[in-house]
Amino acid sequence: MSYQVLARKWRPKSFETLIGQEHVVRALTHALQTGRLHHAYLFTGTRGVGKTTISRILAKSLNCETGVTATPCGVCAACTEIDSGRFVDYVEMDAASNRGVDDMASLLEKAAYAPSRGRYKVYMIDEVHMLTGHAFNAMLKTLEEPPEHIKFILATTDPQKIPVTVLSRCLQFNLKQMPLTHIVGHLSNILGQEGVSFEAGALRHIAKGANGSMRDALSLLDQAIAHGAGKVEEEGVRDMLGTVGEDHLFELLDALQAQDIGALIAVADAMEARSLSFESALQEFATLLHRVALVQFAPQAISDNFERERLAPYAAAFAPEFLQLAYQIAIHGRDELALAPDEYTGFTMNLLRLHAFRPDAPGAGVAATPAPRAATPPRPPAQQAASVASVQAAAVRAAAPASVSEPAPVVTQRVSEPEPAEIAVPAVALAGDMDWHAMIIAAGLGGMTKELAQNCELLGLSGNTLKLRLPPSHRHLVAMASNASKLQDALTAHFGQTVRVNIDIGEVASQTPAQRNEEIRQAKHVDALASLESDPFVQELIERCDATLVESSVKPLAGDTQ
Repeated sequence: MSYQVLARKWRPKSFETLIGQEHVVRALTHALQTGRLHHAYLFTGTRGVGKTTISRILAKSLNCETGVTATPCGVCAACTEIDSGRFVDYVEMDAASNRGVDDMASLLEKAAYAPSRGRYKVYMIDEVHMLTGHAFNAMLKTLEEPPEHIKFILATTDPQKIPVTVLSRCLQFNLKQMPLTHIVGHLSNILGQEGVSFEAGALRHIAKGANGSMRDALSLLDQAIAHGAGKVEEEGVRDMLGTVGEDHLFELLDALQAQDIGALIAVADAMEARSLSFESALQEFATLLHRVALVQFAPQAISDNFERERLAPYAAAFAPEFLQLAYQIAIHGRDELALAPDEYTGFTMNLLRLHAFRPDAPGAGVAATPAPRAATPPRPPAQQAASVASVQAAAVRAAAPASVSEPAPVVTQRVSEPEPAEIAVPAVALAGDMDWHAMIIAAGLGGMTKELAQNCELLGLSGNTLKLRLPPSHRHLVAMASNASKLQDALTAHFGQTVRVNIDIGEVASQTPAQRNEEIRQAKHVDALASLESDPFVQELIERCDATLVESSVKPLAGDTQ
């Protein structure tokens, strides 16, 4: 007996065995159970997701000898003949090769006659978007008001090319691409029943290569069984597909985390030795970076528990800014491979970029300690005698920044979760009469440094250490350690003596400068809006022209709140 390929052997025979299209199954099942059957259905979706399969199951449901049912028996003459393509009242027409008006006219002439054996005549037109305009026009009247014994099922991979006059006459169902987990589970079940040994990692590679198509996955599985001499092994599947294995991608992440440039180049050399595609490697690496970023910000978006647990350590190790930069380098690096002297050179240059362009302390997350700077020369005795009180007095006076000519002092920044004891202390008790808002203005801060300072709450001053607290919602402002270092340098330059900054992450108990600025901005917006609404000219415009004042477009004339 000749061998039957897996895609045909394991084609679903009922709605219960259909994989991944539950929304379509639910609608059709309810329609069959309640007798609310439409005369025309349109199934859309990419190749291999079940359009023809659903068409055959629906035809069996309509013509099963047990009656119209959502669960055809599968053993009667009608069911078996539809499965084998021999049922006289079920016609599958390929519109790619029968696309003219004459072909459509011939089909519609036969549609006028009653079914020979079945309860309904079912016409399935595959790739219906390939029909000519005249062919579409020829079928419109019959498609809108067909005989009671006719059911039309249209299938296409490109619904945009179907005229709206046809779309309006059909019930349209959009078939989804198969999720990777569904494909892996289905392949595992098939191999178990076929008695073929396999490795789970190999099935994941096949599922990724199928790109959401179950038929493609089964075809690749057939090829993998032949390639592995009756076994489906991960290494053999990778060689067959020519894909970059996950081991190489995770080795790249490990090398980036360790800042080991030698390990990065070693991965590139290993890939070149196996003649793997460097373009595919960058594509897969960008996908991996995307998944790691998802774990950082939306872990619930990763449905696979195994994948989420494997990516969690990398999500904790890399700063969000570095992942975004690495993703940009990877996707733009693919475009530049064609311009490189050769793919190996282009790929290794991208690895060098990933190593060179990164935040000051990648992998530190929100607990970053920047590298020490050059030692500060001893200060003159007069400056050494300056008391910390001068810092407070200068802040209250909002004095102009003092010039500092000596090198920057050693920076020691600690960003950590506050201990319960620290949280219990009133937030402003230590701050005395220090005006943190005025201090920010006087120090002339700008950019991300100003953004960080304005979102911090001043806890107080201990020695020459300024204690601040940053809300968890703004944790990203200290992901790059340079932001806190620049804030420390600016305050040191402003006060003319060493000022250390200690930033804790926790809920603030008092108003931050950013919140104060937002209140001022909103108050000015309310005042400006009230001024406009009371203006006689504006009132006249509203009355005569039935105009509407768009509140969001009103901008106060006052300057920046700092």
